[in-house]
Amino acid sequence: MLGDIKGDGMADGPTLAQLHFGREDAERDVTEGLLLRGFLPNAAYRGALSGRKMLIIGRKGSGKSAVCMRLMADAGHDGGTVLITPDEAAGEEIRRFELQGLPGDSAKALIWRYVFAVHAARHIVAHAKGAHGGHRLDSVKALGRFLKQNGESVDATPGGGRLGERLAQGARGLQTSFSLEAFGVKAGMDLAQSSSASEGARALRQLEVVEQGVAKAFADLGCDGDAHAPLLLMVDQLEQVWSAEPDSNSMVIGLLLAAKHAAGLYGRSARFLLFLRADIYDSLSFGEGDKFRGDELRITWTEHDLRTLALTRARVSVGEELSPEQLWTQLFPVTVRGEDTATYLFRHCLPRPRDVIQFLNACQDEAWLKHERERITEADVEQAGREFSAWKLTDLSAEYLVAHPFLKHLFLLFQNTGYVVTRTALAARFEAAAASIRDEFPAYAHALTLTGIIDVLYEVGFLGVRRGNDVVFAGDHGLPVQPHETEFHIHACFRAALGATSATDLRRYAPQFTDDRIASGNLTLAASGGTTLHRDDRLLQALARSCHSVLGQVGRAVHLTQDVSNEIEQRLLLVLDDVNHIPPGAARSMGVDVNEYLLATTHYFRALSEQLRVGGLDTGSVADRLEEEARRLVRLAGGSQGSSGDSLGP
Repeated sequence: MLGDIKGDGMADGPTLAQLHFGREDAERDVTEGLLLRGFLPNAAYRGALSGRKMLIIGRKGSGKSAVCMRLMADAGHDGGTVLITPDEAAGEEIRRFELQGLPGDSAKALIWRYVFAVHAARHIVAHAKGAHGGHRLDSVKALGRFLKQNGESVDATPGGGRLGERLAQGARGLQTSFSLEAFGVKAGMDLAQSSSASEGARALRQLEVVEQGVAKAFADLGCDGDAHAPLLLMVDQLEQVWSAEPDSNSMVIGLLLAAKHAAGLYGRSARFLLFLRADIYDSLSFGEGDKFRGDELRITWTEHDLRTLALTRARVSVGEELSPEQLWTQLFPVTVRGEDTATYLFRHCLPRPRDVIQFLNACQDEAWLKHERERITEADVEQAGREFSAWKLTDLSAEYLVAHPFLKHLFLLFQNTGYVVTRTALAARFEAAAASIRDEFPAYAHALTLTGIIDVLYEVGFLGVRRGNDVVFAGDHGLPVQPHETEFHIHACFRAALGATSATDLRRYAPQFTDDRIASGNLTLAASGGTTLHRDDRLLQALARSCHSVLGQVGRAVHLTQDVSNEIEQRLLLVLDDVNHIPPGAARSMGVDVNEYLLATTHYFRALSEQLRVGGLDTGSVADRLEEEARRLVRLAGGSQGSSGDSLGP
């Protein structure tokens, strides 16, 4: 509670104990109330609520089901709502449904149309009783009789049972015949018209009778969206029954075709909302796909949106009007690793609510549940971040297990390396592992090429690509990776789990001289004896100048990404710092053989140059400058095998 947040920036335990950002799944989140009270209306919600959009598309955890649950709630859509979430039994019925004379997509569209018609009919019968004073028009009575005769009324069996059972019954009806006497049509016989009519043609004629009966009842009741809000039919969690097989794709394409048809048939009386995972929708290929562009709305989240969501949920959980400053500087630490805490947190999440909720809750758990601290510390955030990173790496492979079952094996190419990787370096790593991965996943051998794995890793959000001075990820930009693009970055979310916490895996420099050694009395400083510098001092000065020369070149190397530049600078500053720990005239008293020390440093320069070239991080200026300075220092030291004639005098 705000009264517990002290002016010195510390929060009492009870405030931190109450802080909670919600549940990862919308179903539990709505049950516990945080989704409804802490819901952030976004473009997807507005598009769905207004009826402007029919397809809500987003990645796993992006908030599709949250929009769905919000529309189902009392304060959501004003009219009737029906939520269809196929389980495995229902999915199996649709996947294997076939009709002679119709292609798979069209056949599966018919069974979805039947599902929509039955749900609409059941709504109309109940709605007429409740909203129209119990008035029973002939068209409404006909729907009631149809539902009862075909086992689809609420109190009938098996129609009142699970969706899979009802779909099985509907499939049998479409493949044989329904009881259509309620509409004045005799079963099958009147519709066949001839014995030569195909199974698909007979099913279509039967279904059209049912759909026309539903449309007539809507019209007779005046349910055209003016008197009251239309019926909202929603389909969610289709990924639970999708398997990336042709019949699964036909199931989804059939759903799209059915929703488009039904929306046109029922007009303003009914709306349709399909919540689809982006990878499923993007994998579809069918002739009428271009007709759905105007119906699509993709869920995207900016950092600003996610900050607002986090603050809104925090306020709801503690029951007070928290300010951003109170959340991010009193309950959370001000900075993490020198970076603004909120920026650090959201940079280490994929841009979707589920990730943010998990990471922020993990920080609270680490501080309060595990250590009973009064505020979250920087150490808590870092520890939670390591755990969160491991979760996300596992979750990513699980998310794409159906479409890309080999994904987990690709992650091994990035373990204990730098998070900046070039196409050249990745090619070398993949070449060493490609045969074994292809052997394990022979059905995906066509995709297991260098270009193929780069495209997959970019598509799933694991890798970003450097474009100019920016690094963009698939969610930020619609353009796929281009052949000329050569530098990629592992998303910050996954780095800790992979041990890729530095920009590059450049060889580290081990300092030889430290302030601790000097302070301990392990060396004795000798007087310089005047202003003349000894040869050792001039060699050390030359080494320092070489460091500054390379640092200057790094600063001018615009082709290097900032993270790589920073890492090279850190290595060189360690060398320079080491040199500066040798006071003038003190090398010999410290037991330093300056020639050996200089040659060892030149070997380090050459190793860095080679790593930059082999890794493809730098093929020019910085690597060249390191080589040039190494050669110059060797000459000054008299060469590795004696004097070159260009060495410094005594």
